[in-house]
Amino acid sequence: MLGLKGPVEKPAPGALPLRGDLAHIALAGTHLAAHYVIPQVHAVGDAGAGLRLASRDDSEVFAQLAPGTRFELLDVAGEWVWGCPGPQGPAGWCRAGELAPEGA
Repeated sequence: MLGLKGPVEKPAPGALPLRGDLAHIALAGTHLAAHYVIPQVHAVGDAGAGLRLASRDDSEVFAQLAPGTRFELLDVAGEWVWGCPGPQGPAGWCRAGELAPEGA
């Protein structure tokens, strides 16, 4: 039986692919979220990608992903996508155009 057994320390924003409304499926046994998402695997495009805590241009880039880096897409909001290189994080928003075209 799977279940949480007490308080879990809340990670810093962007540290893990975990938000109040959803989390990476790999975190299901350790962190509580309303929904767990199986990621769609993509790659970062040729120019790289900057992860942000919010899906806005004025949000500071807190992590830079190199071209070709694995990107596990967990959410889409217009031209912004939220995801991570893997369940260990970091996680944040980047523009969908910063990902490589599918099949590339």
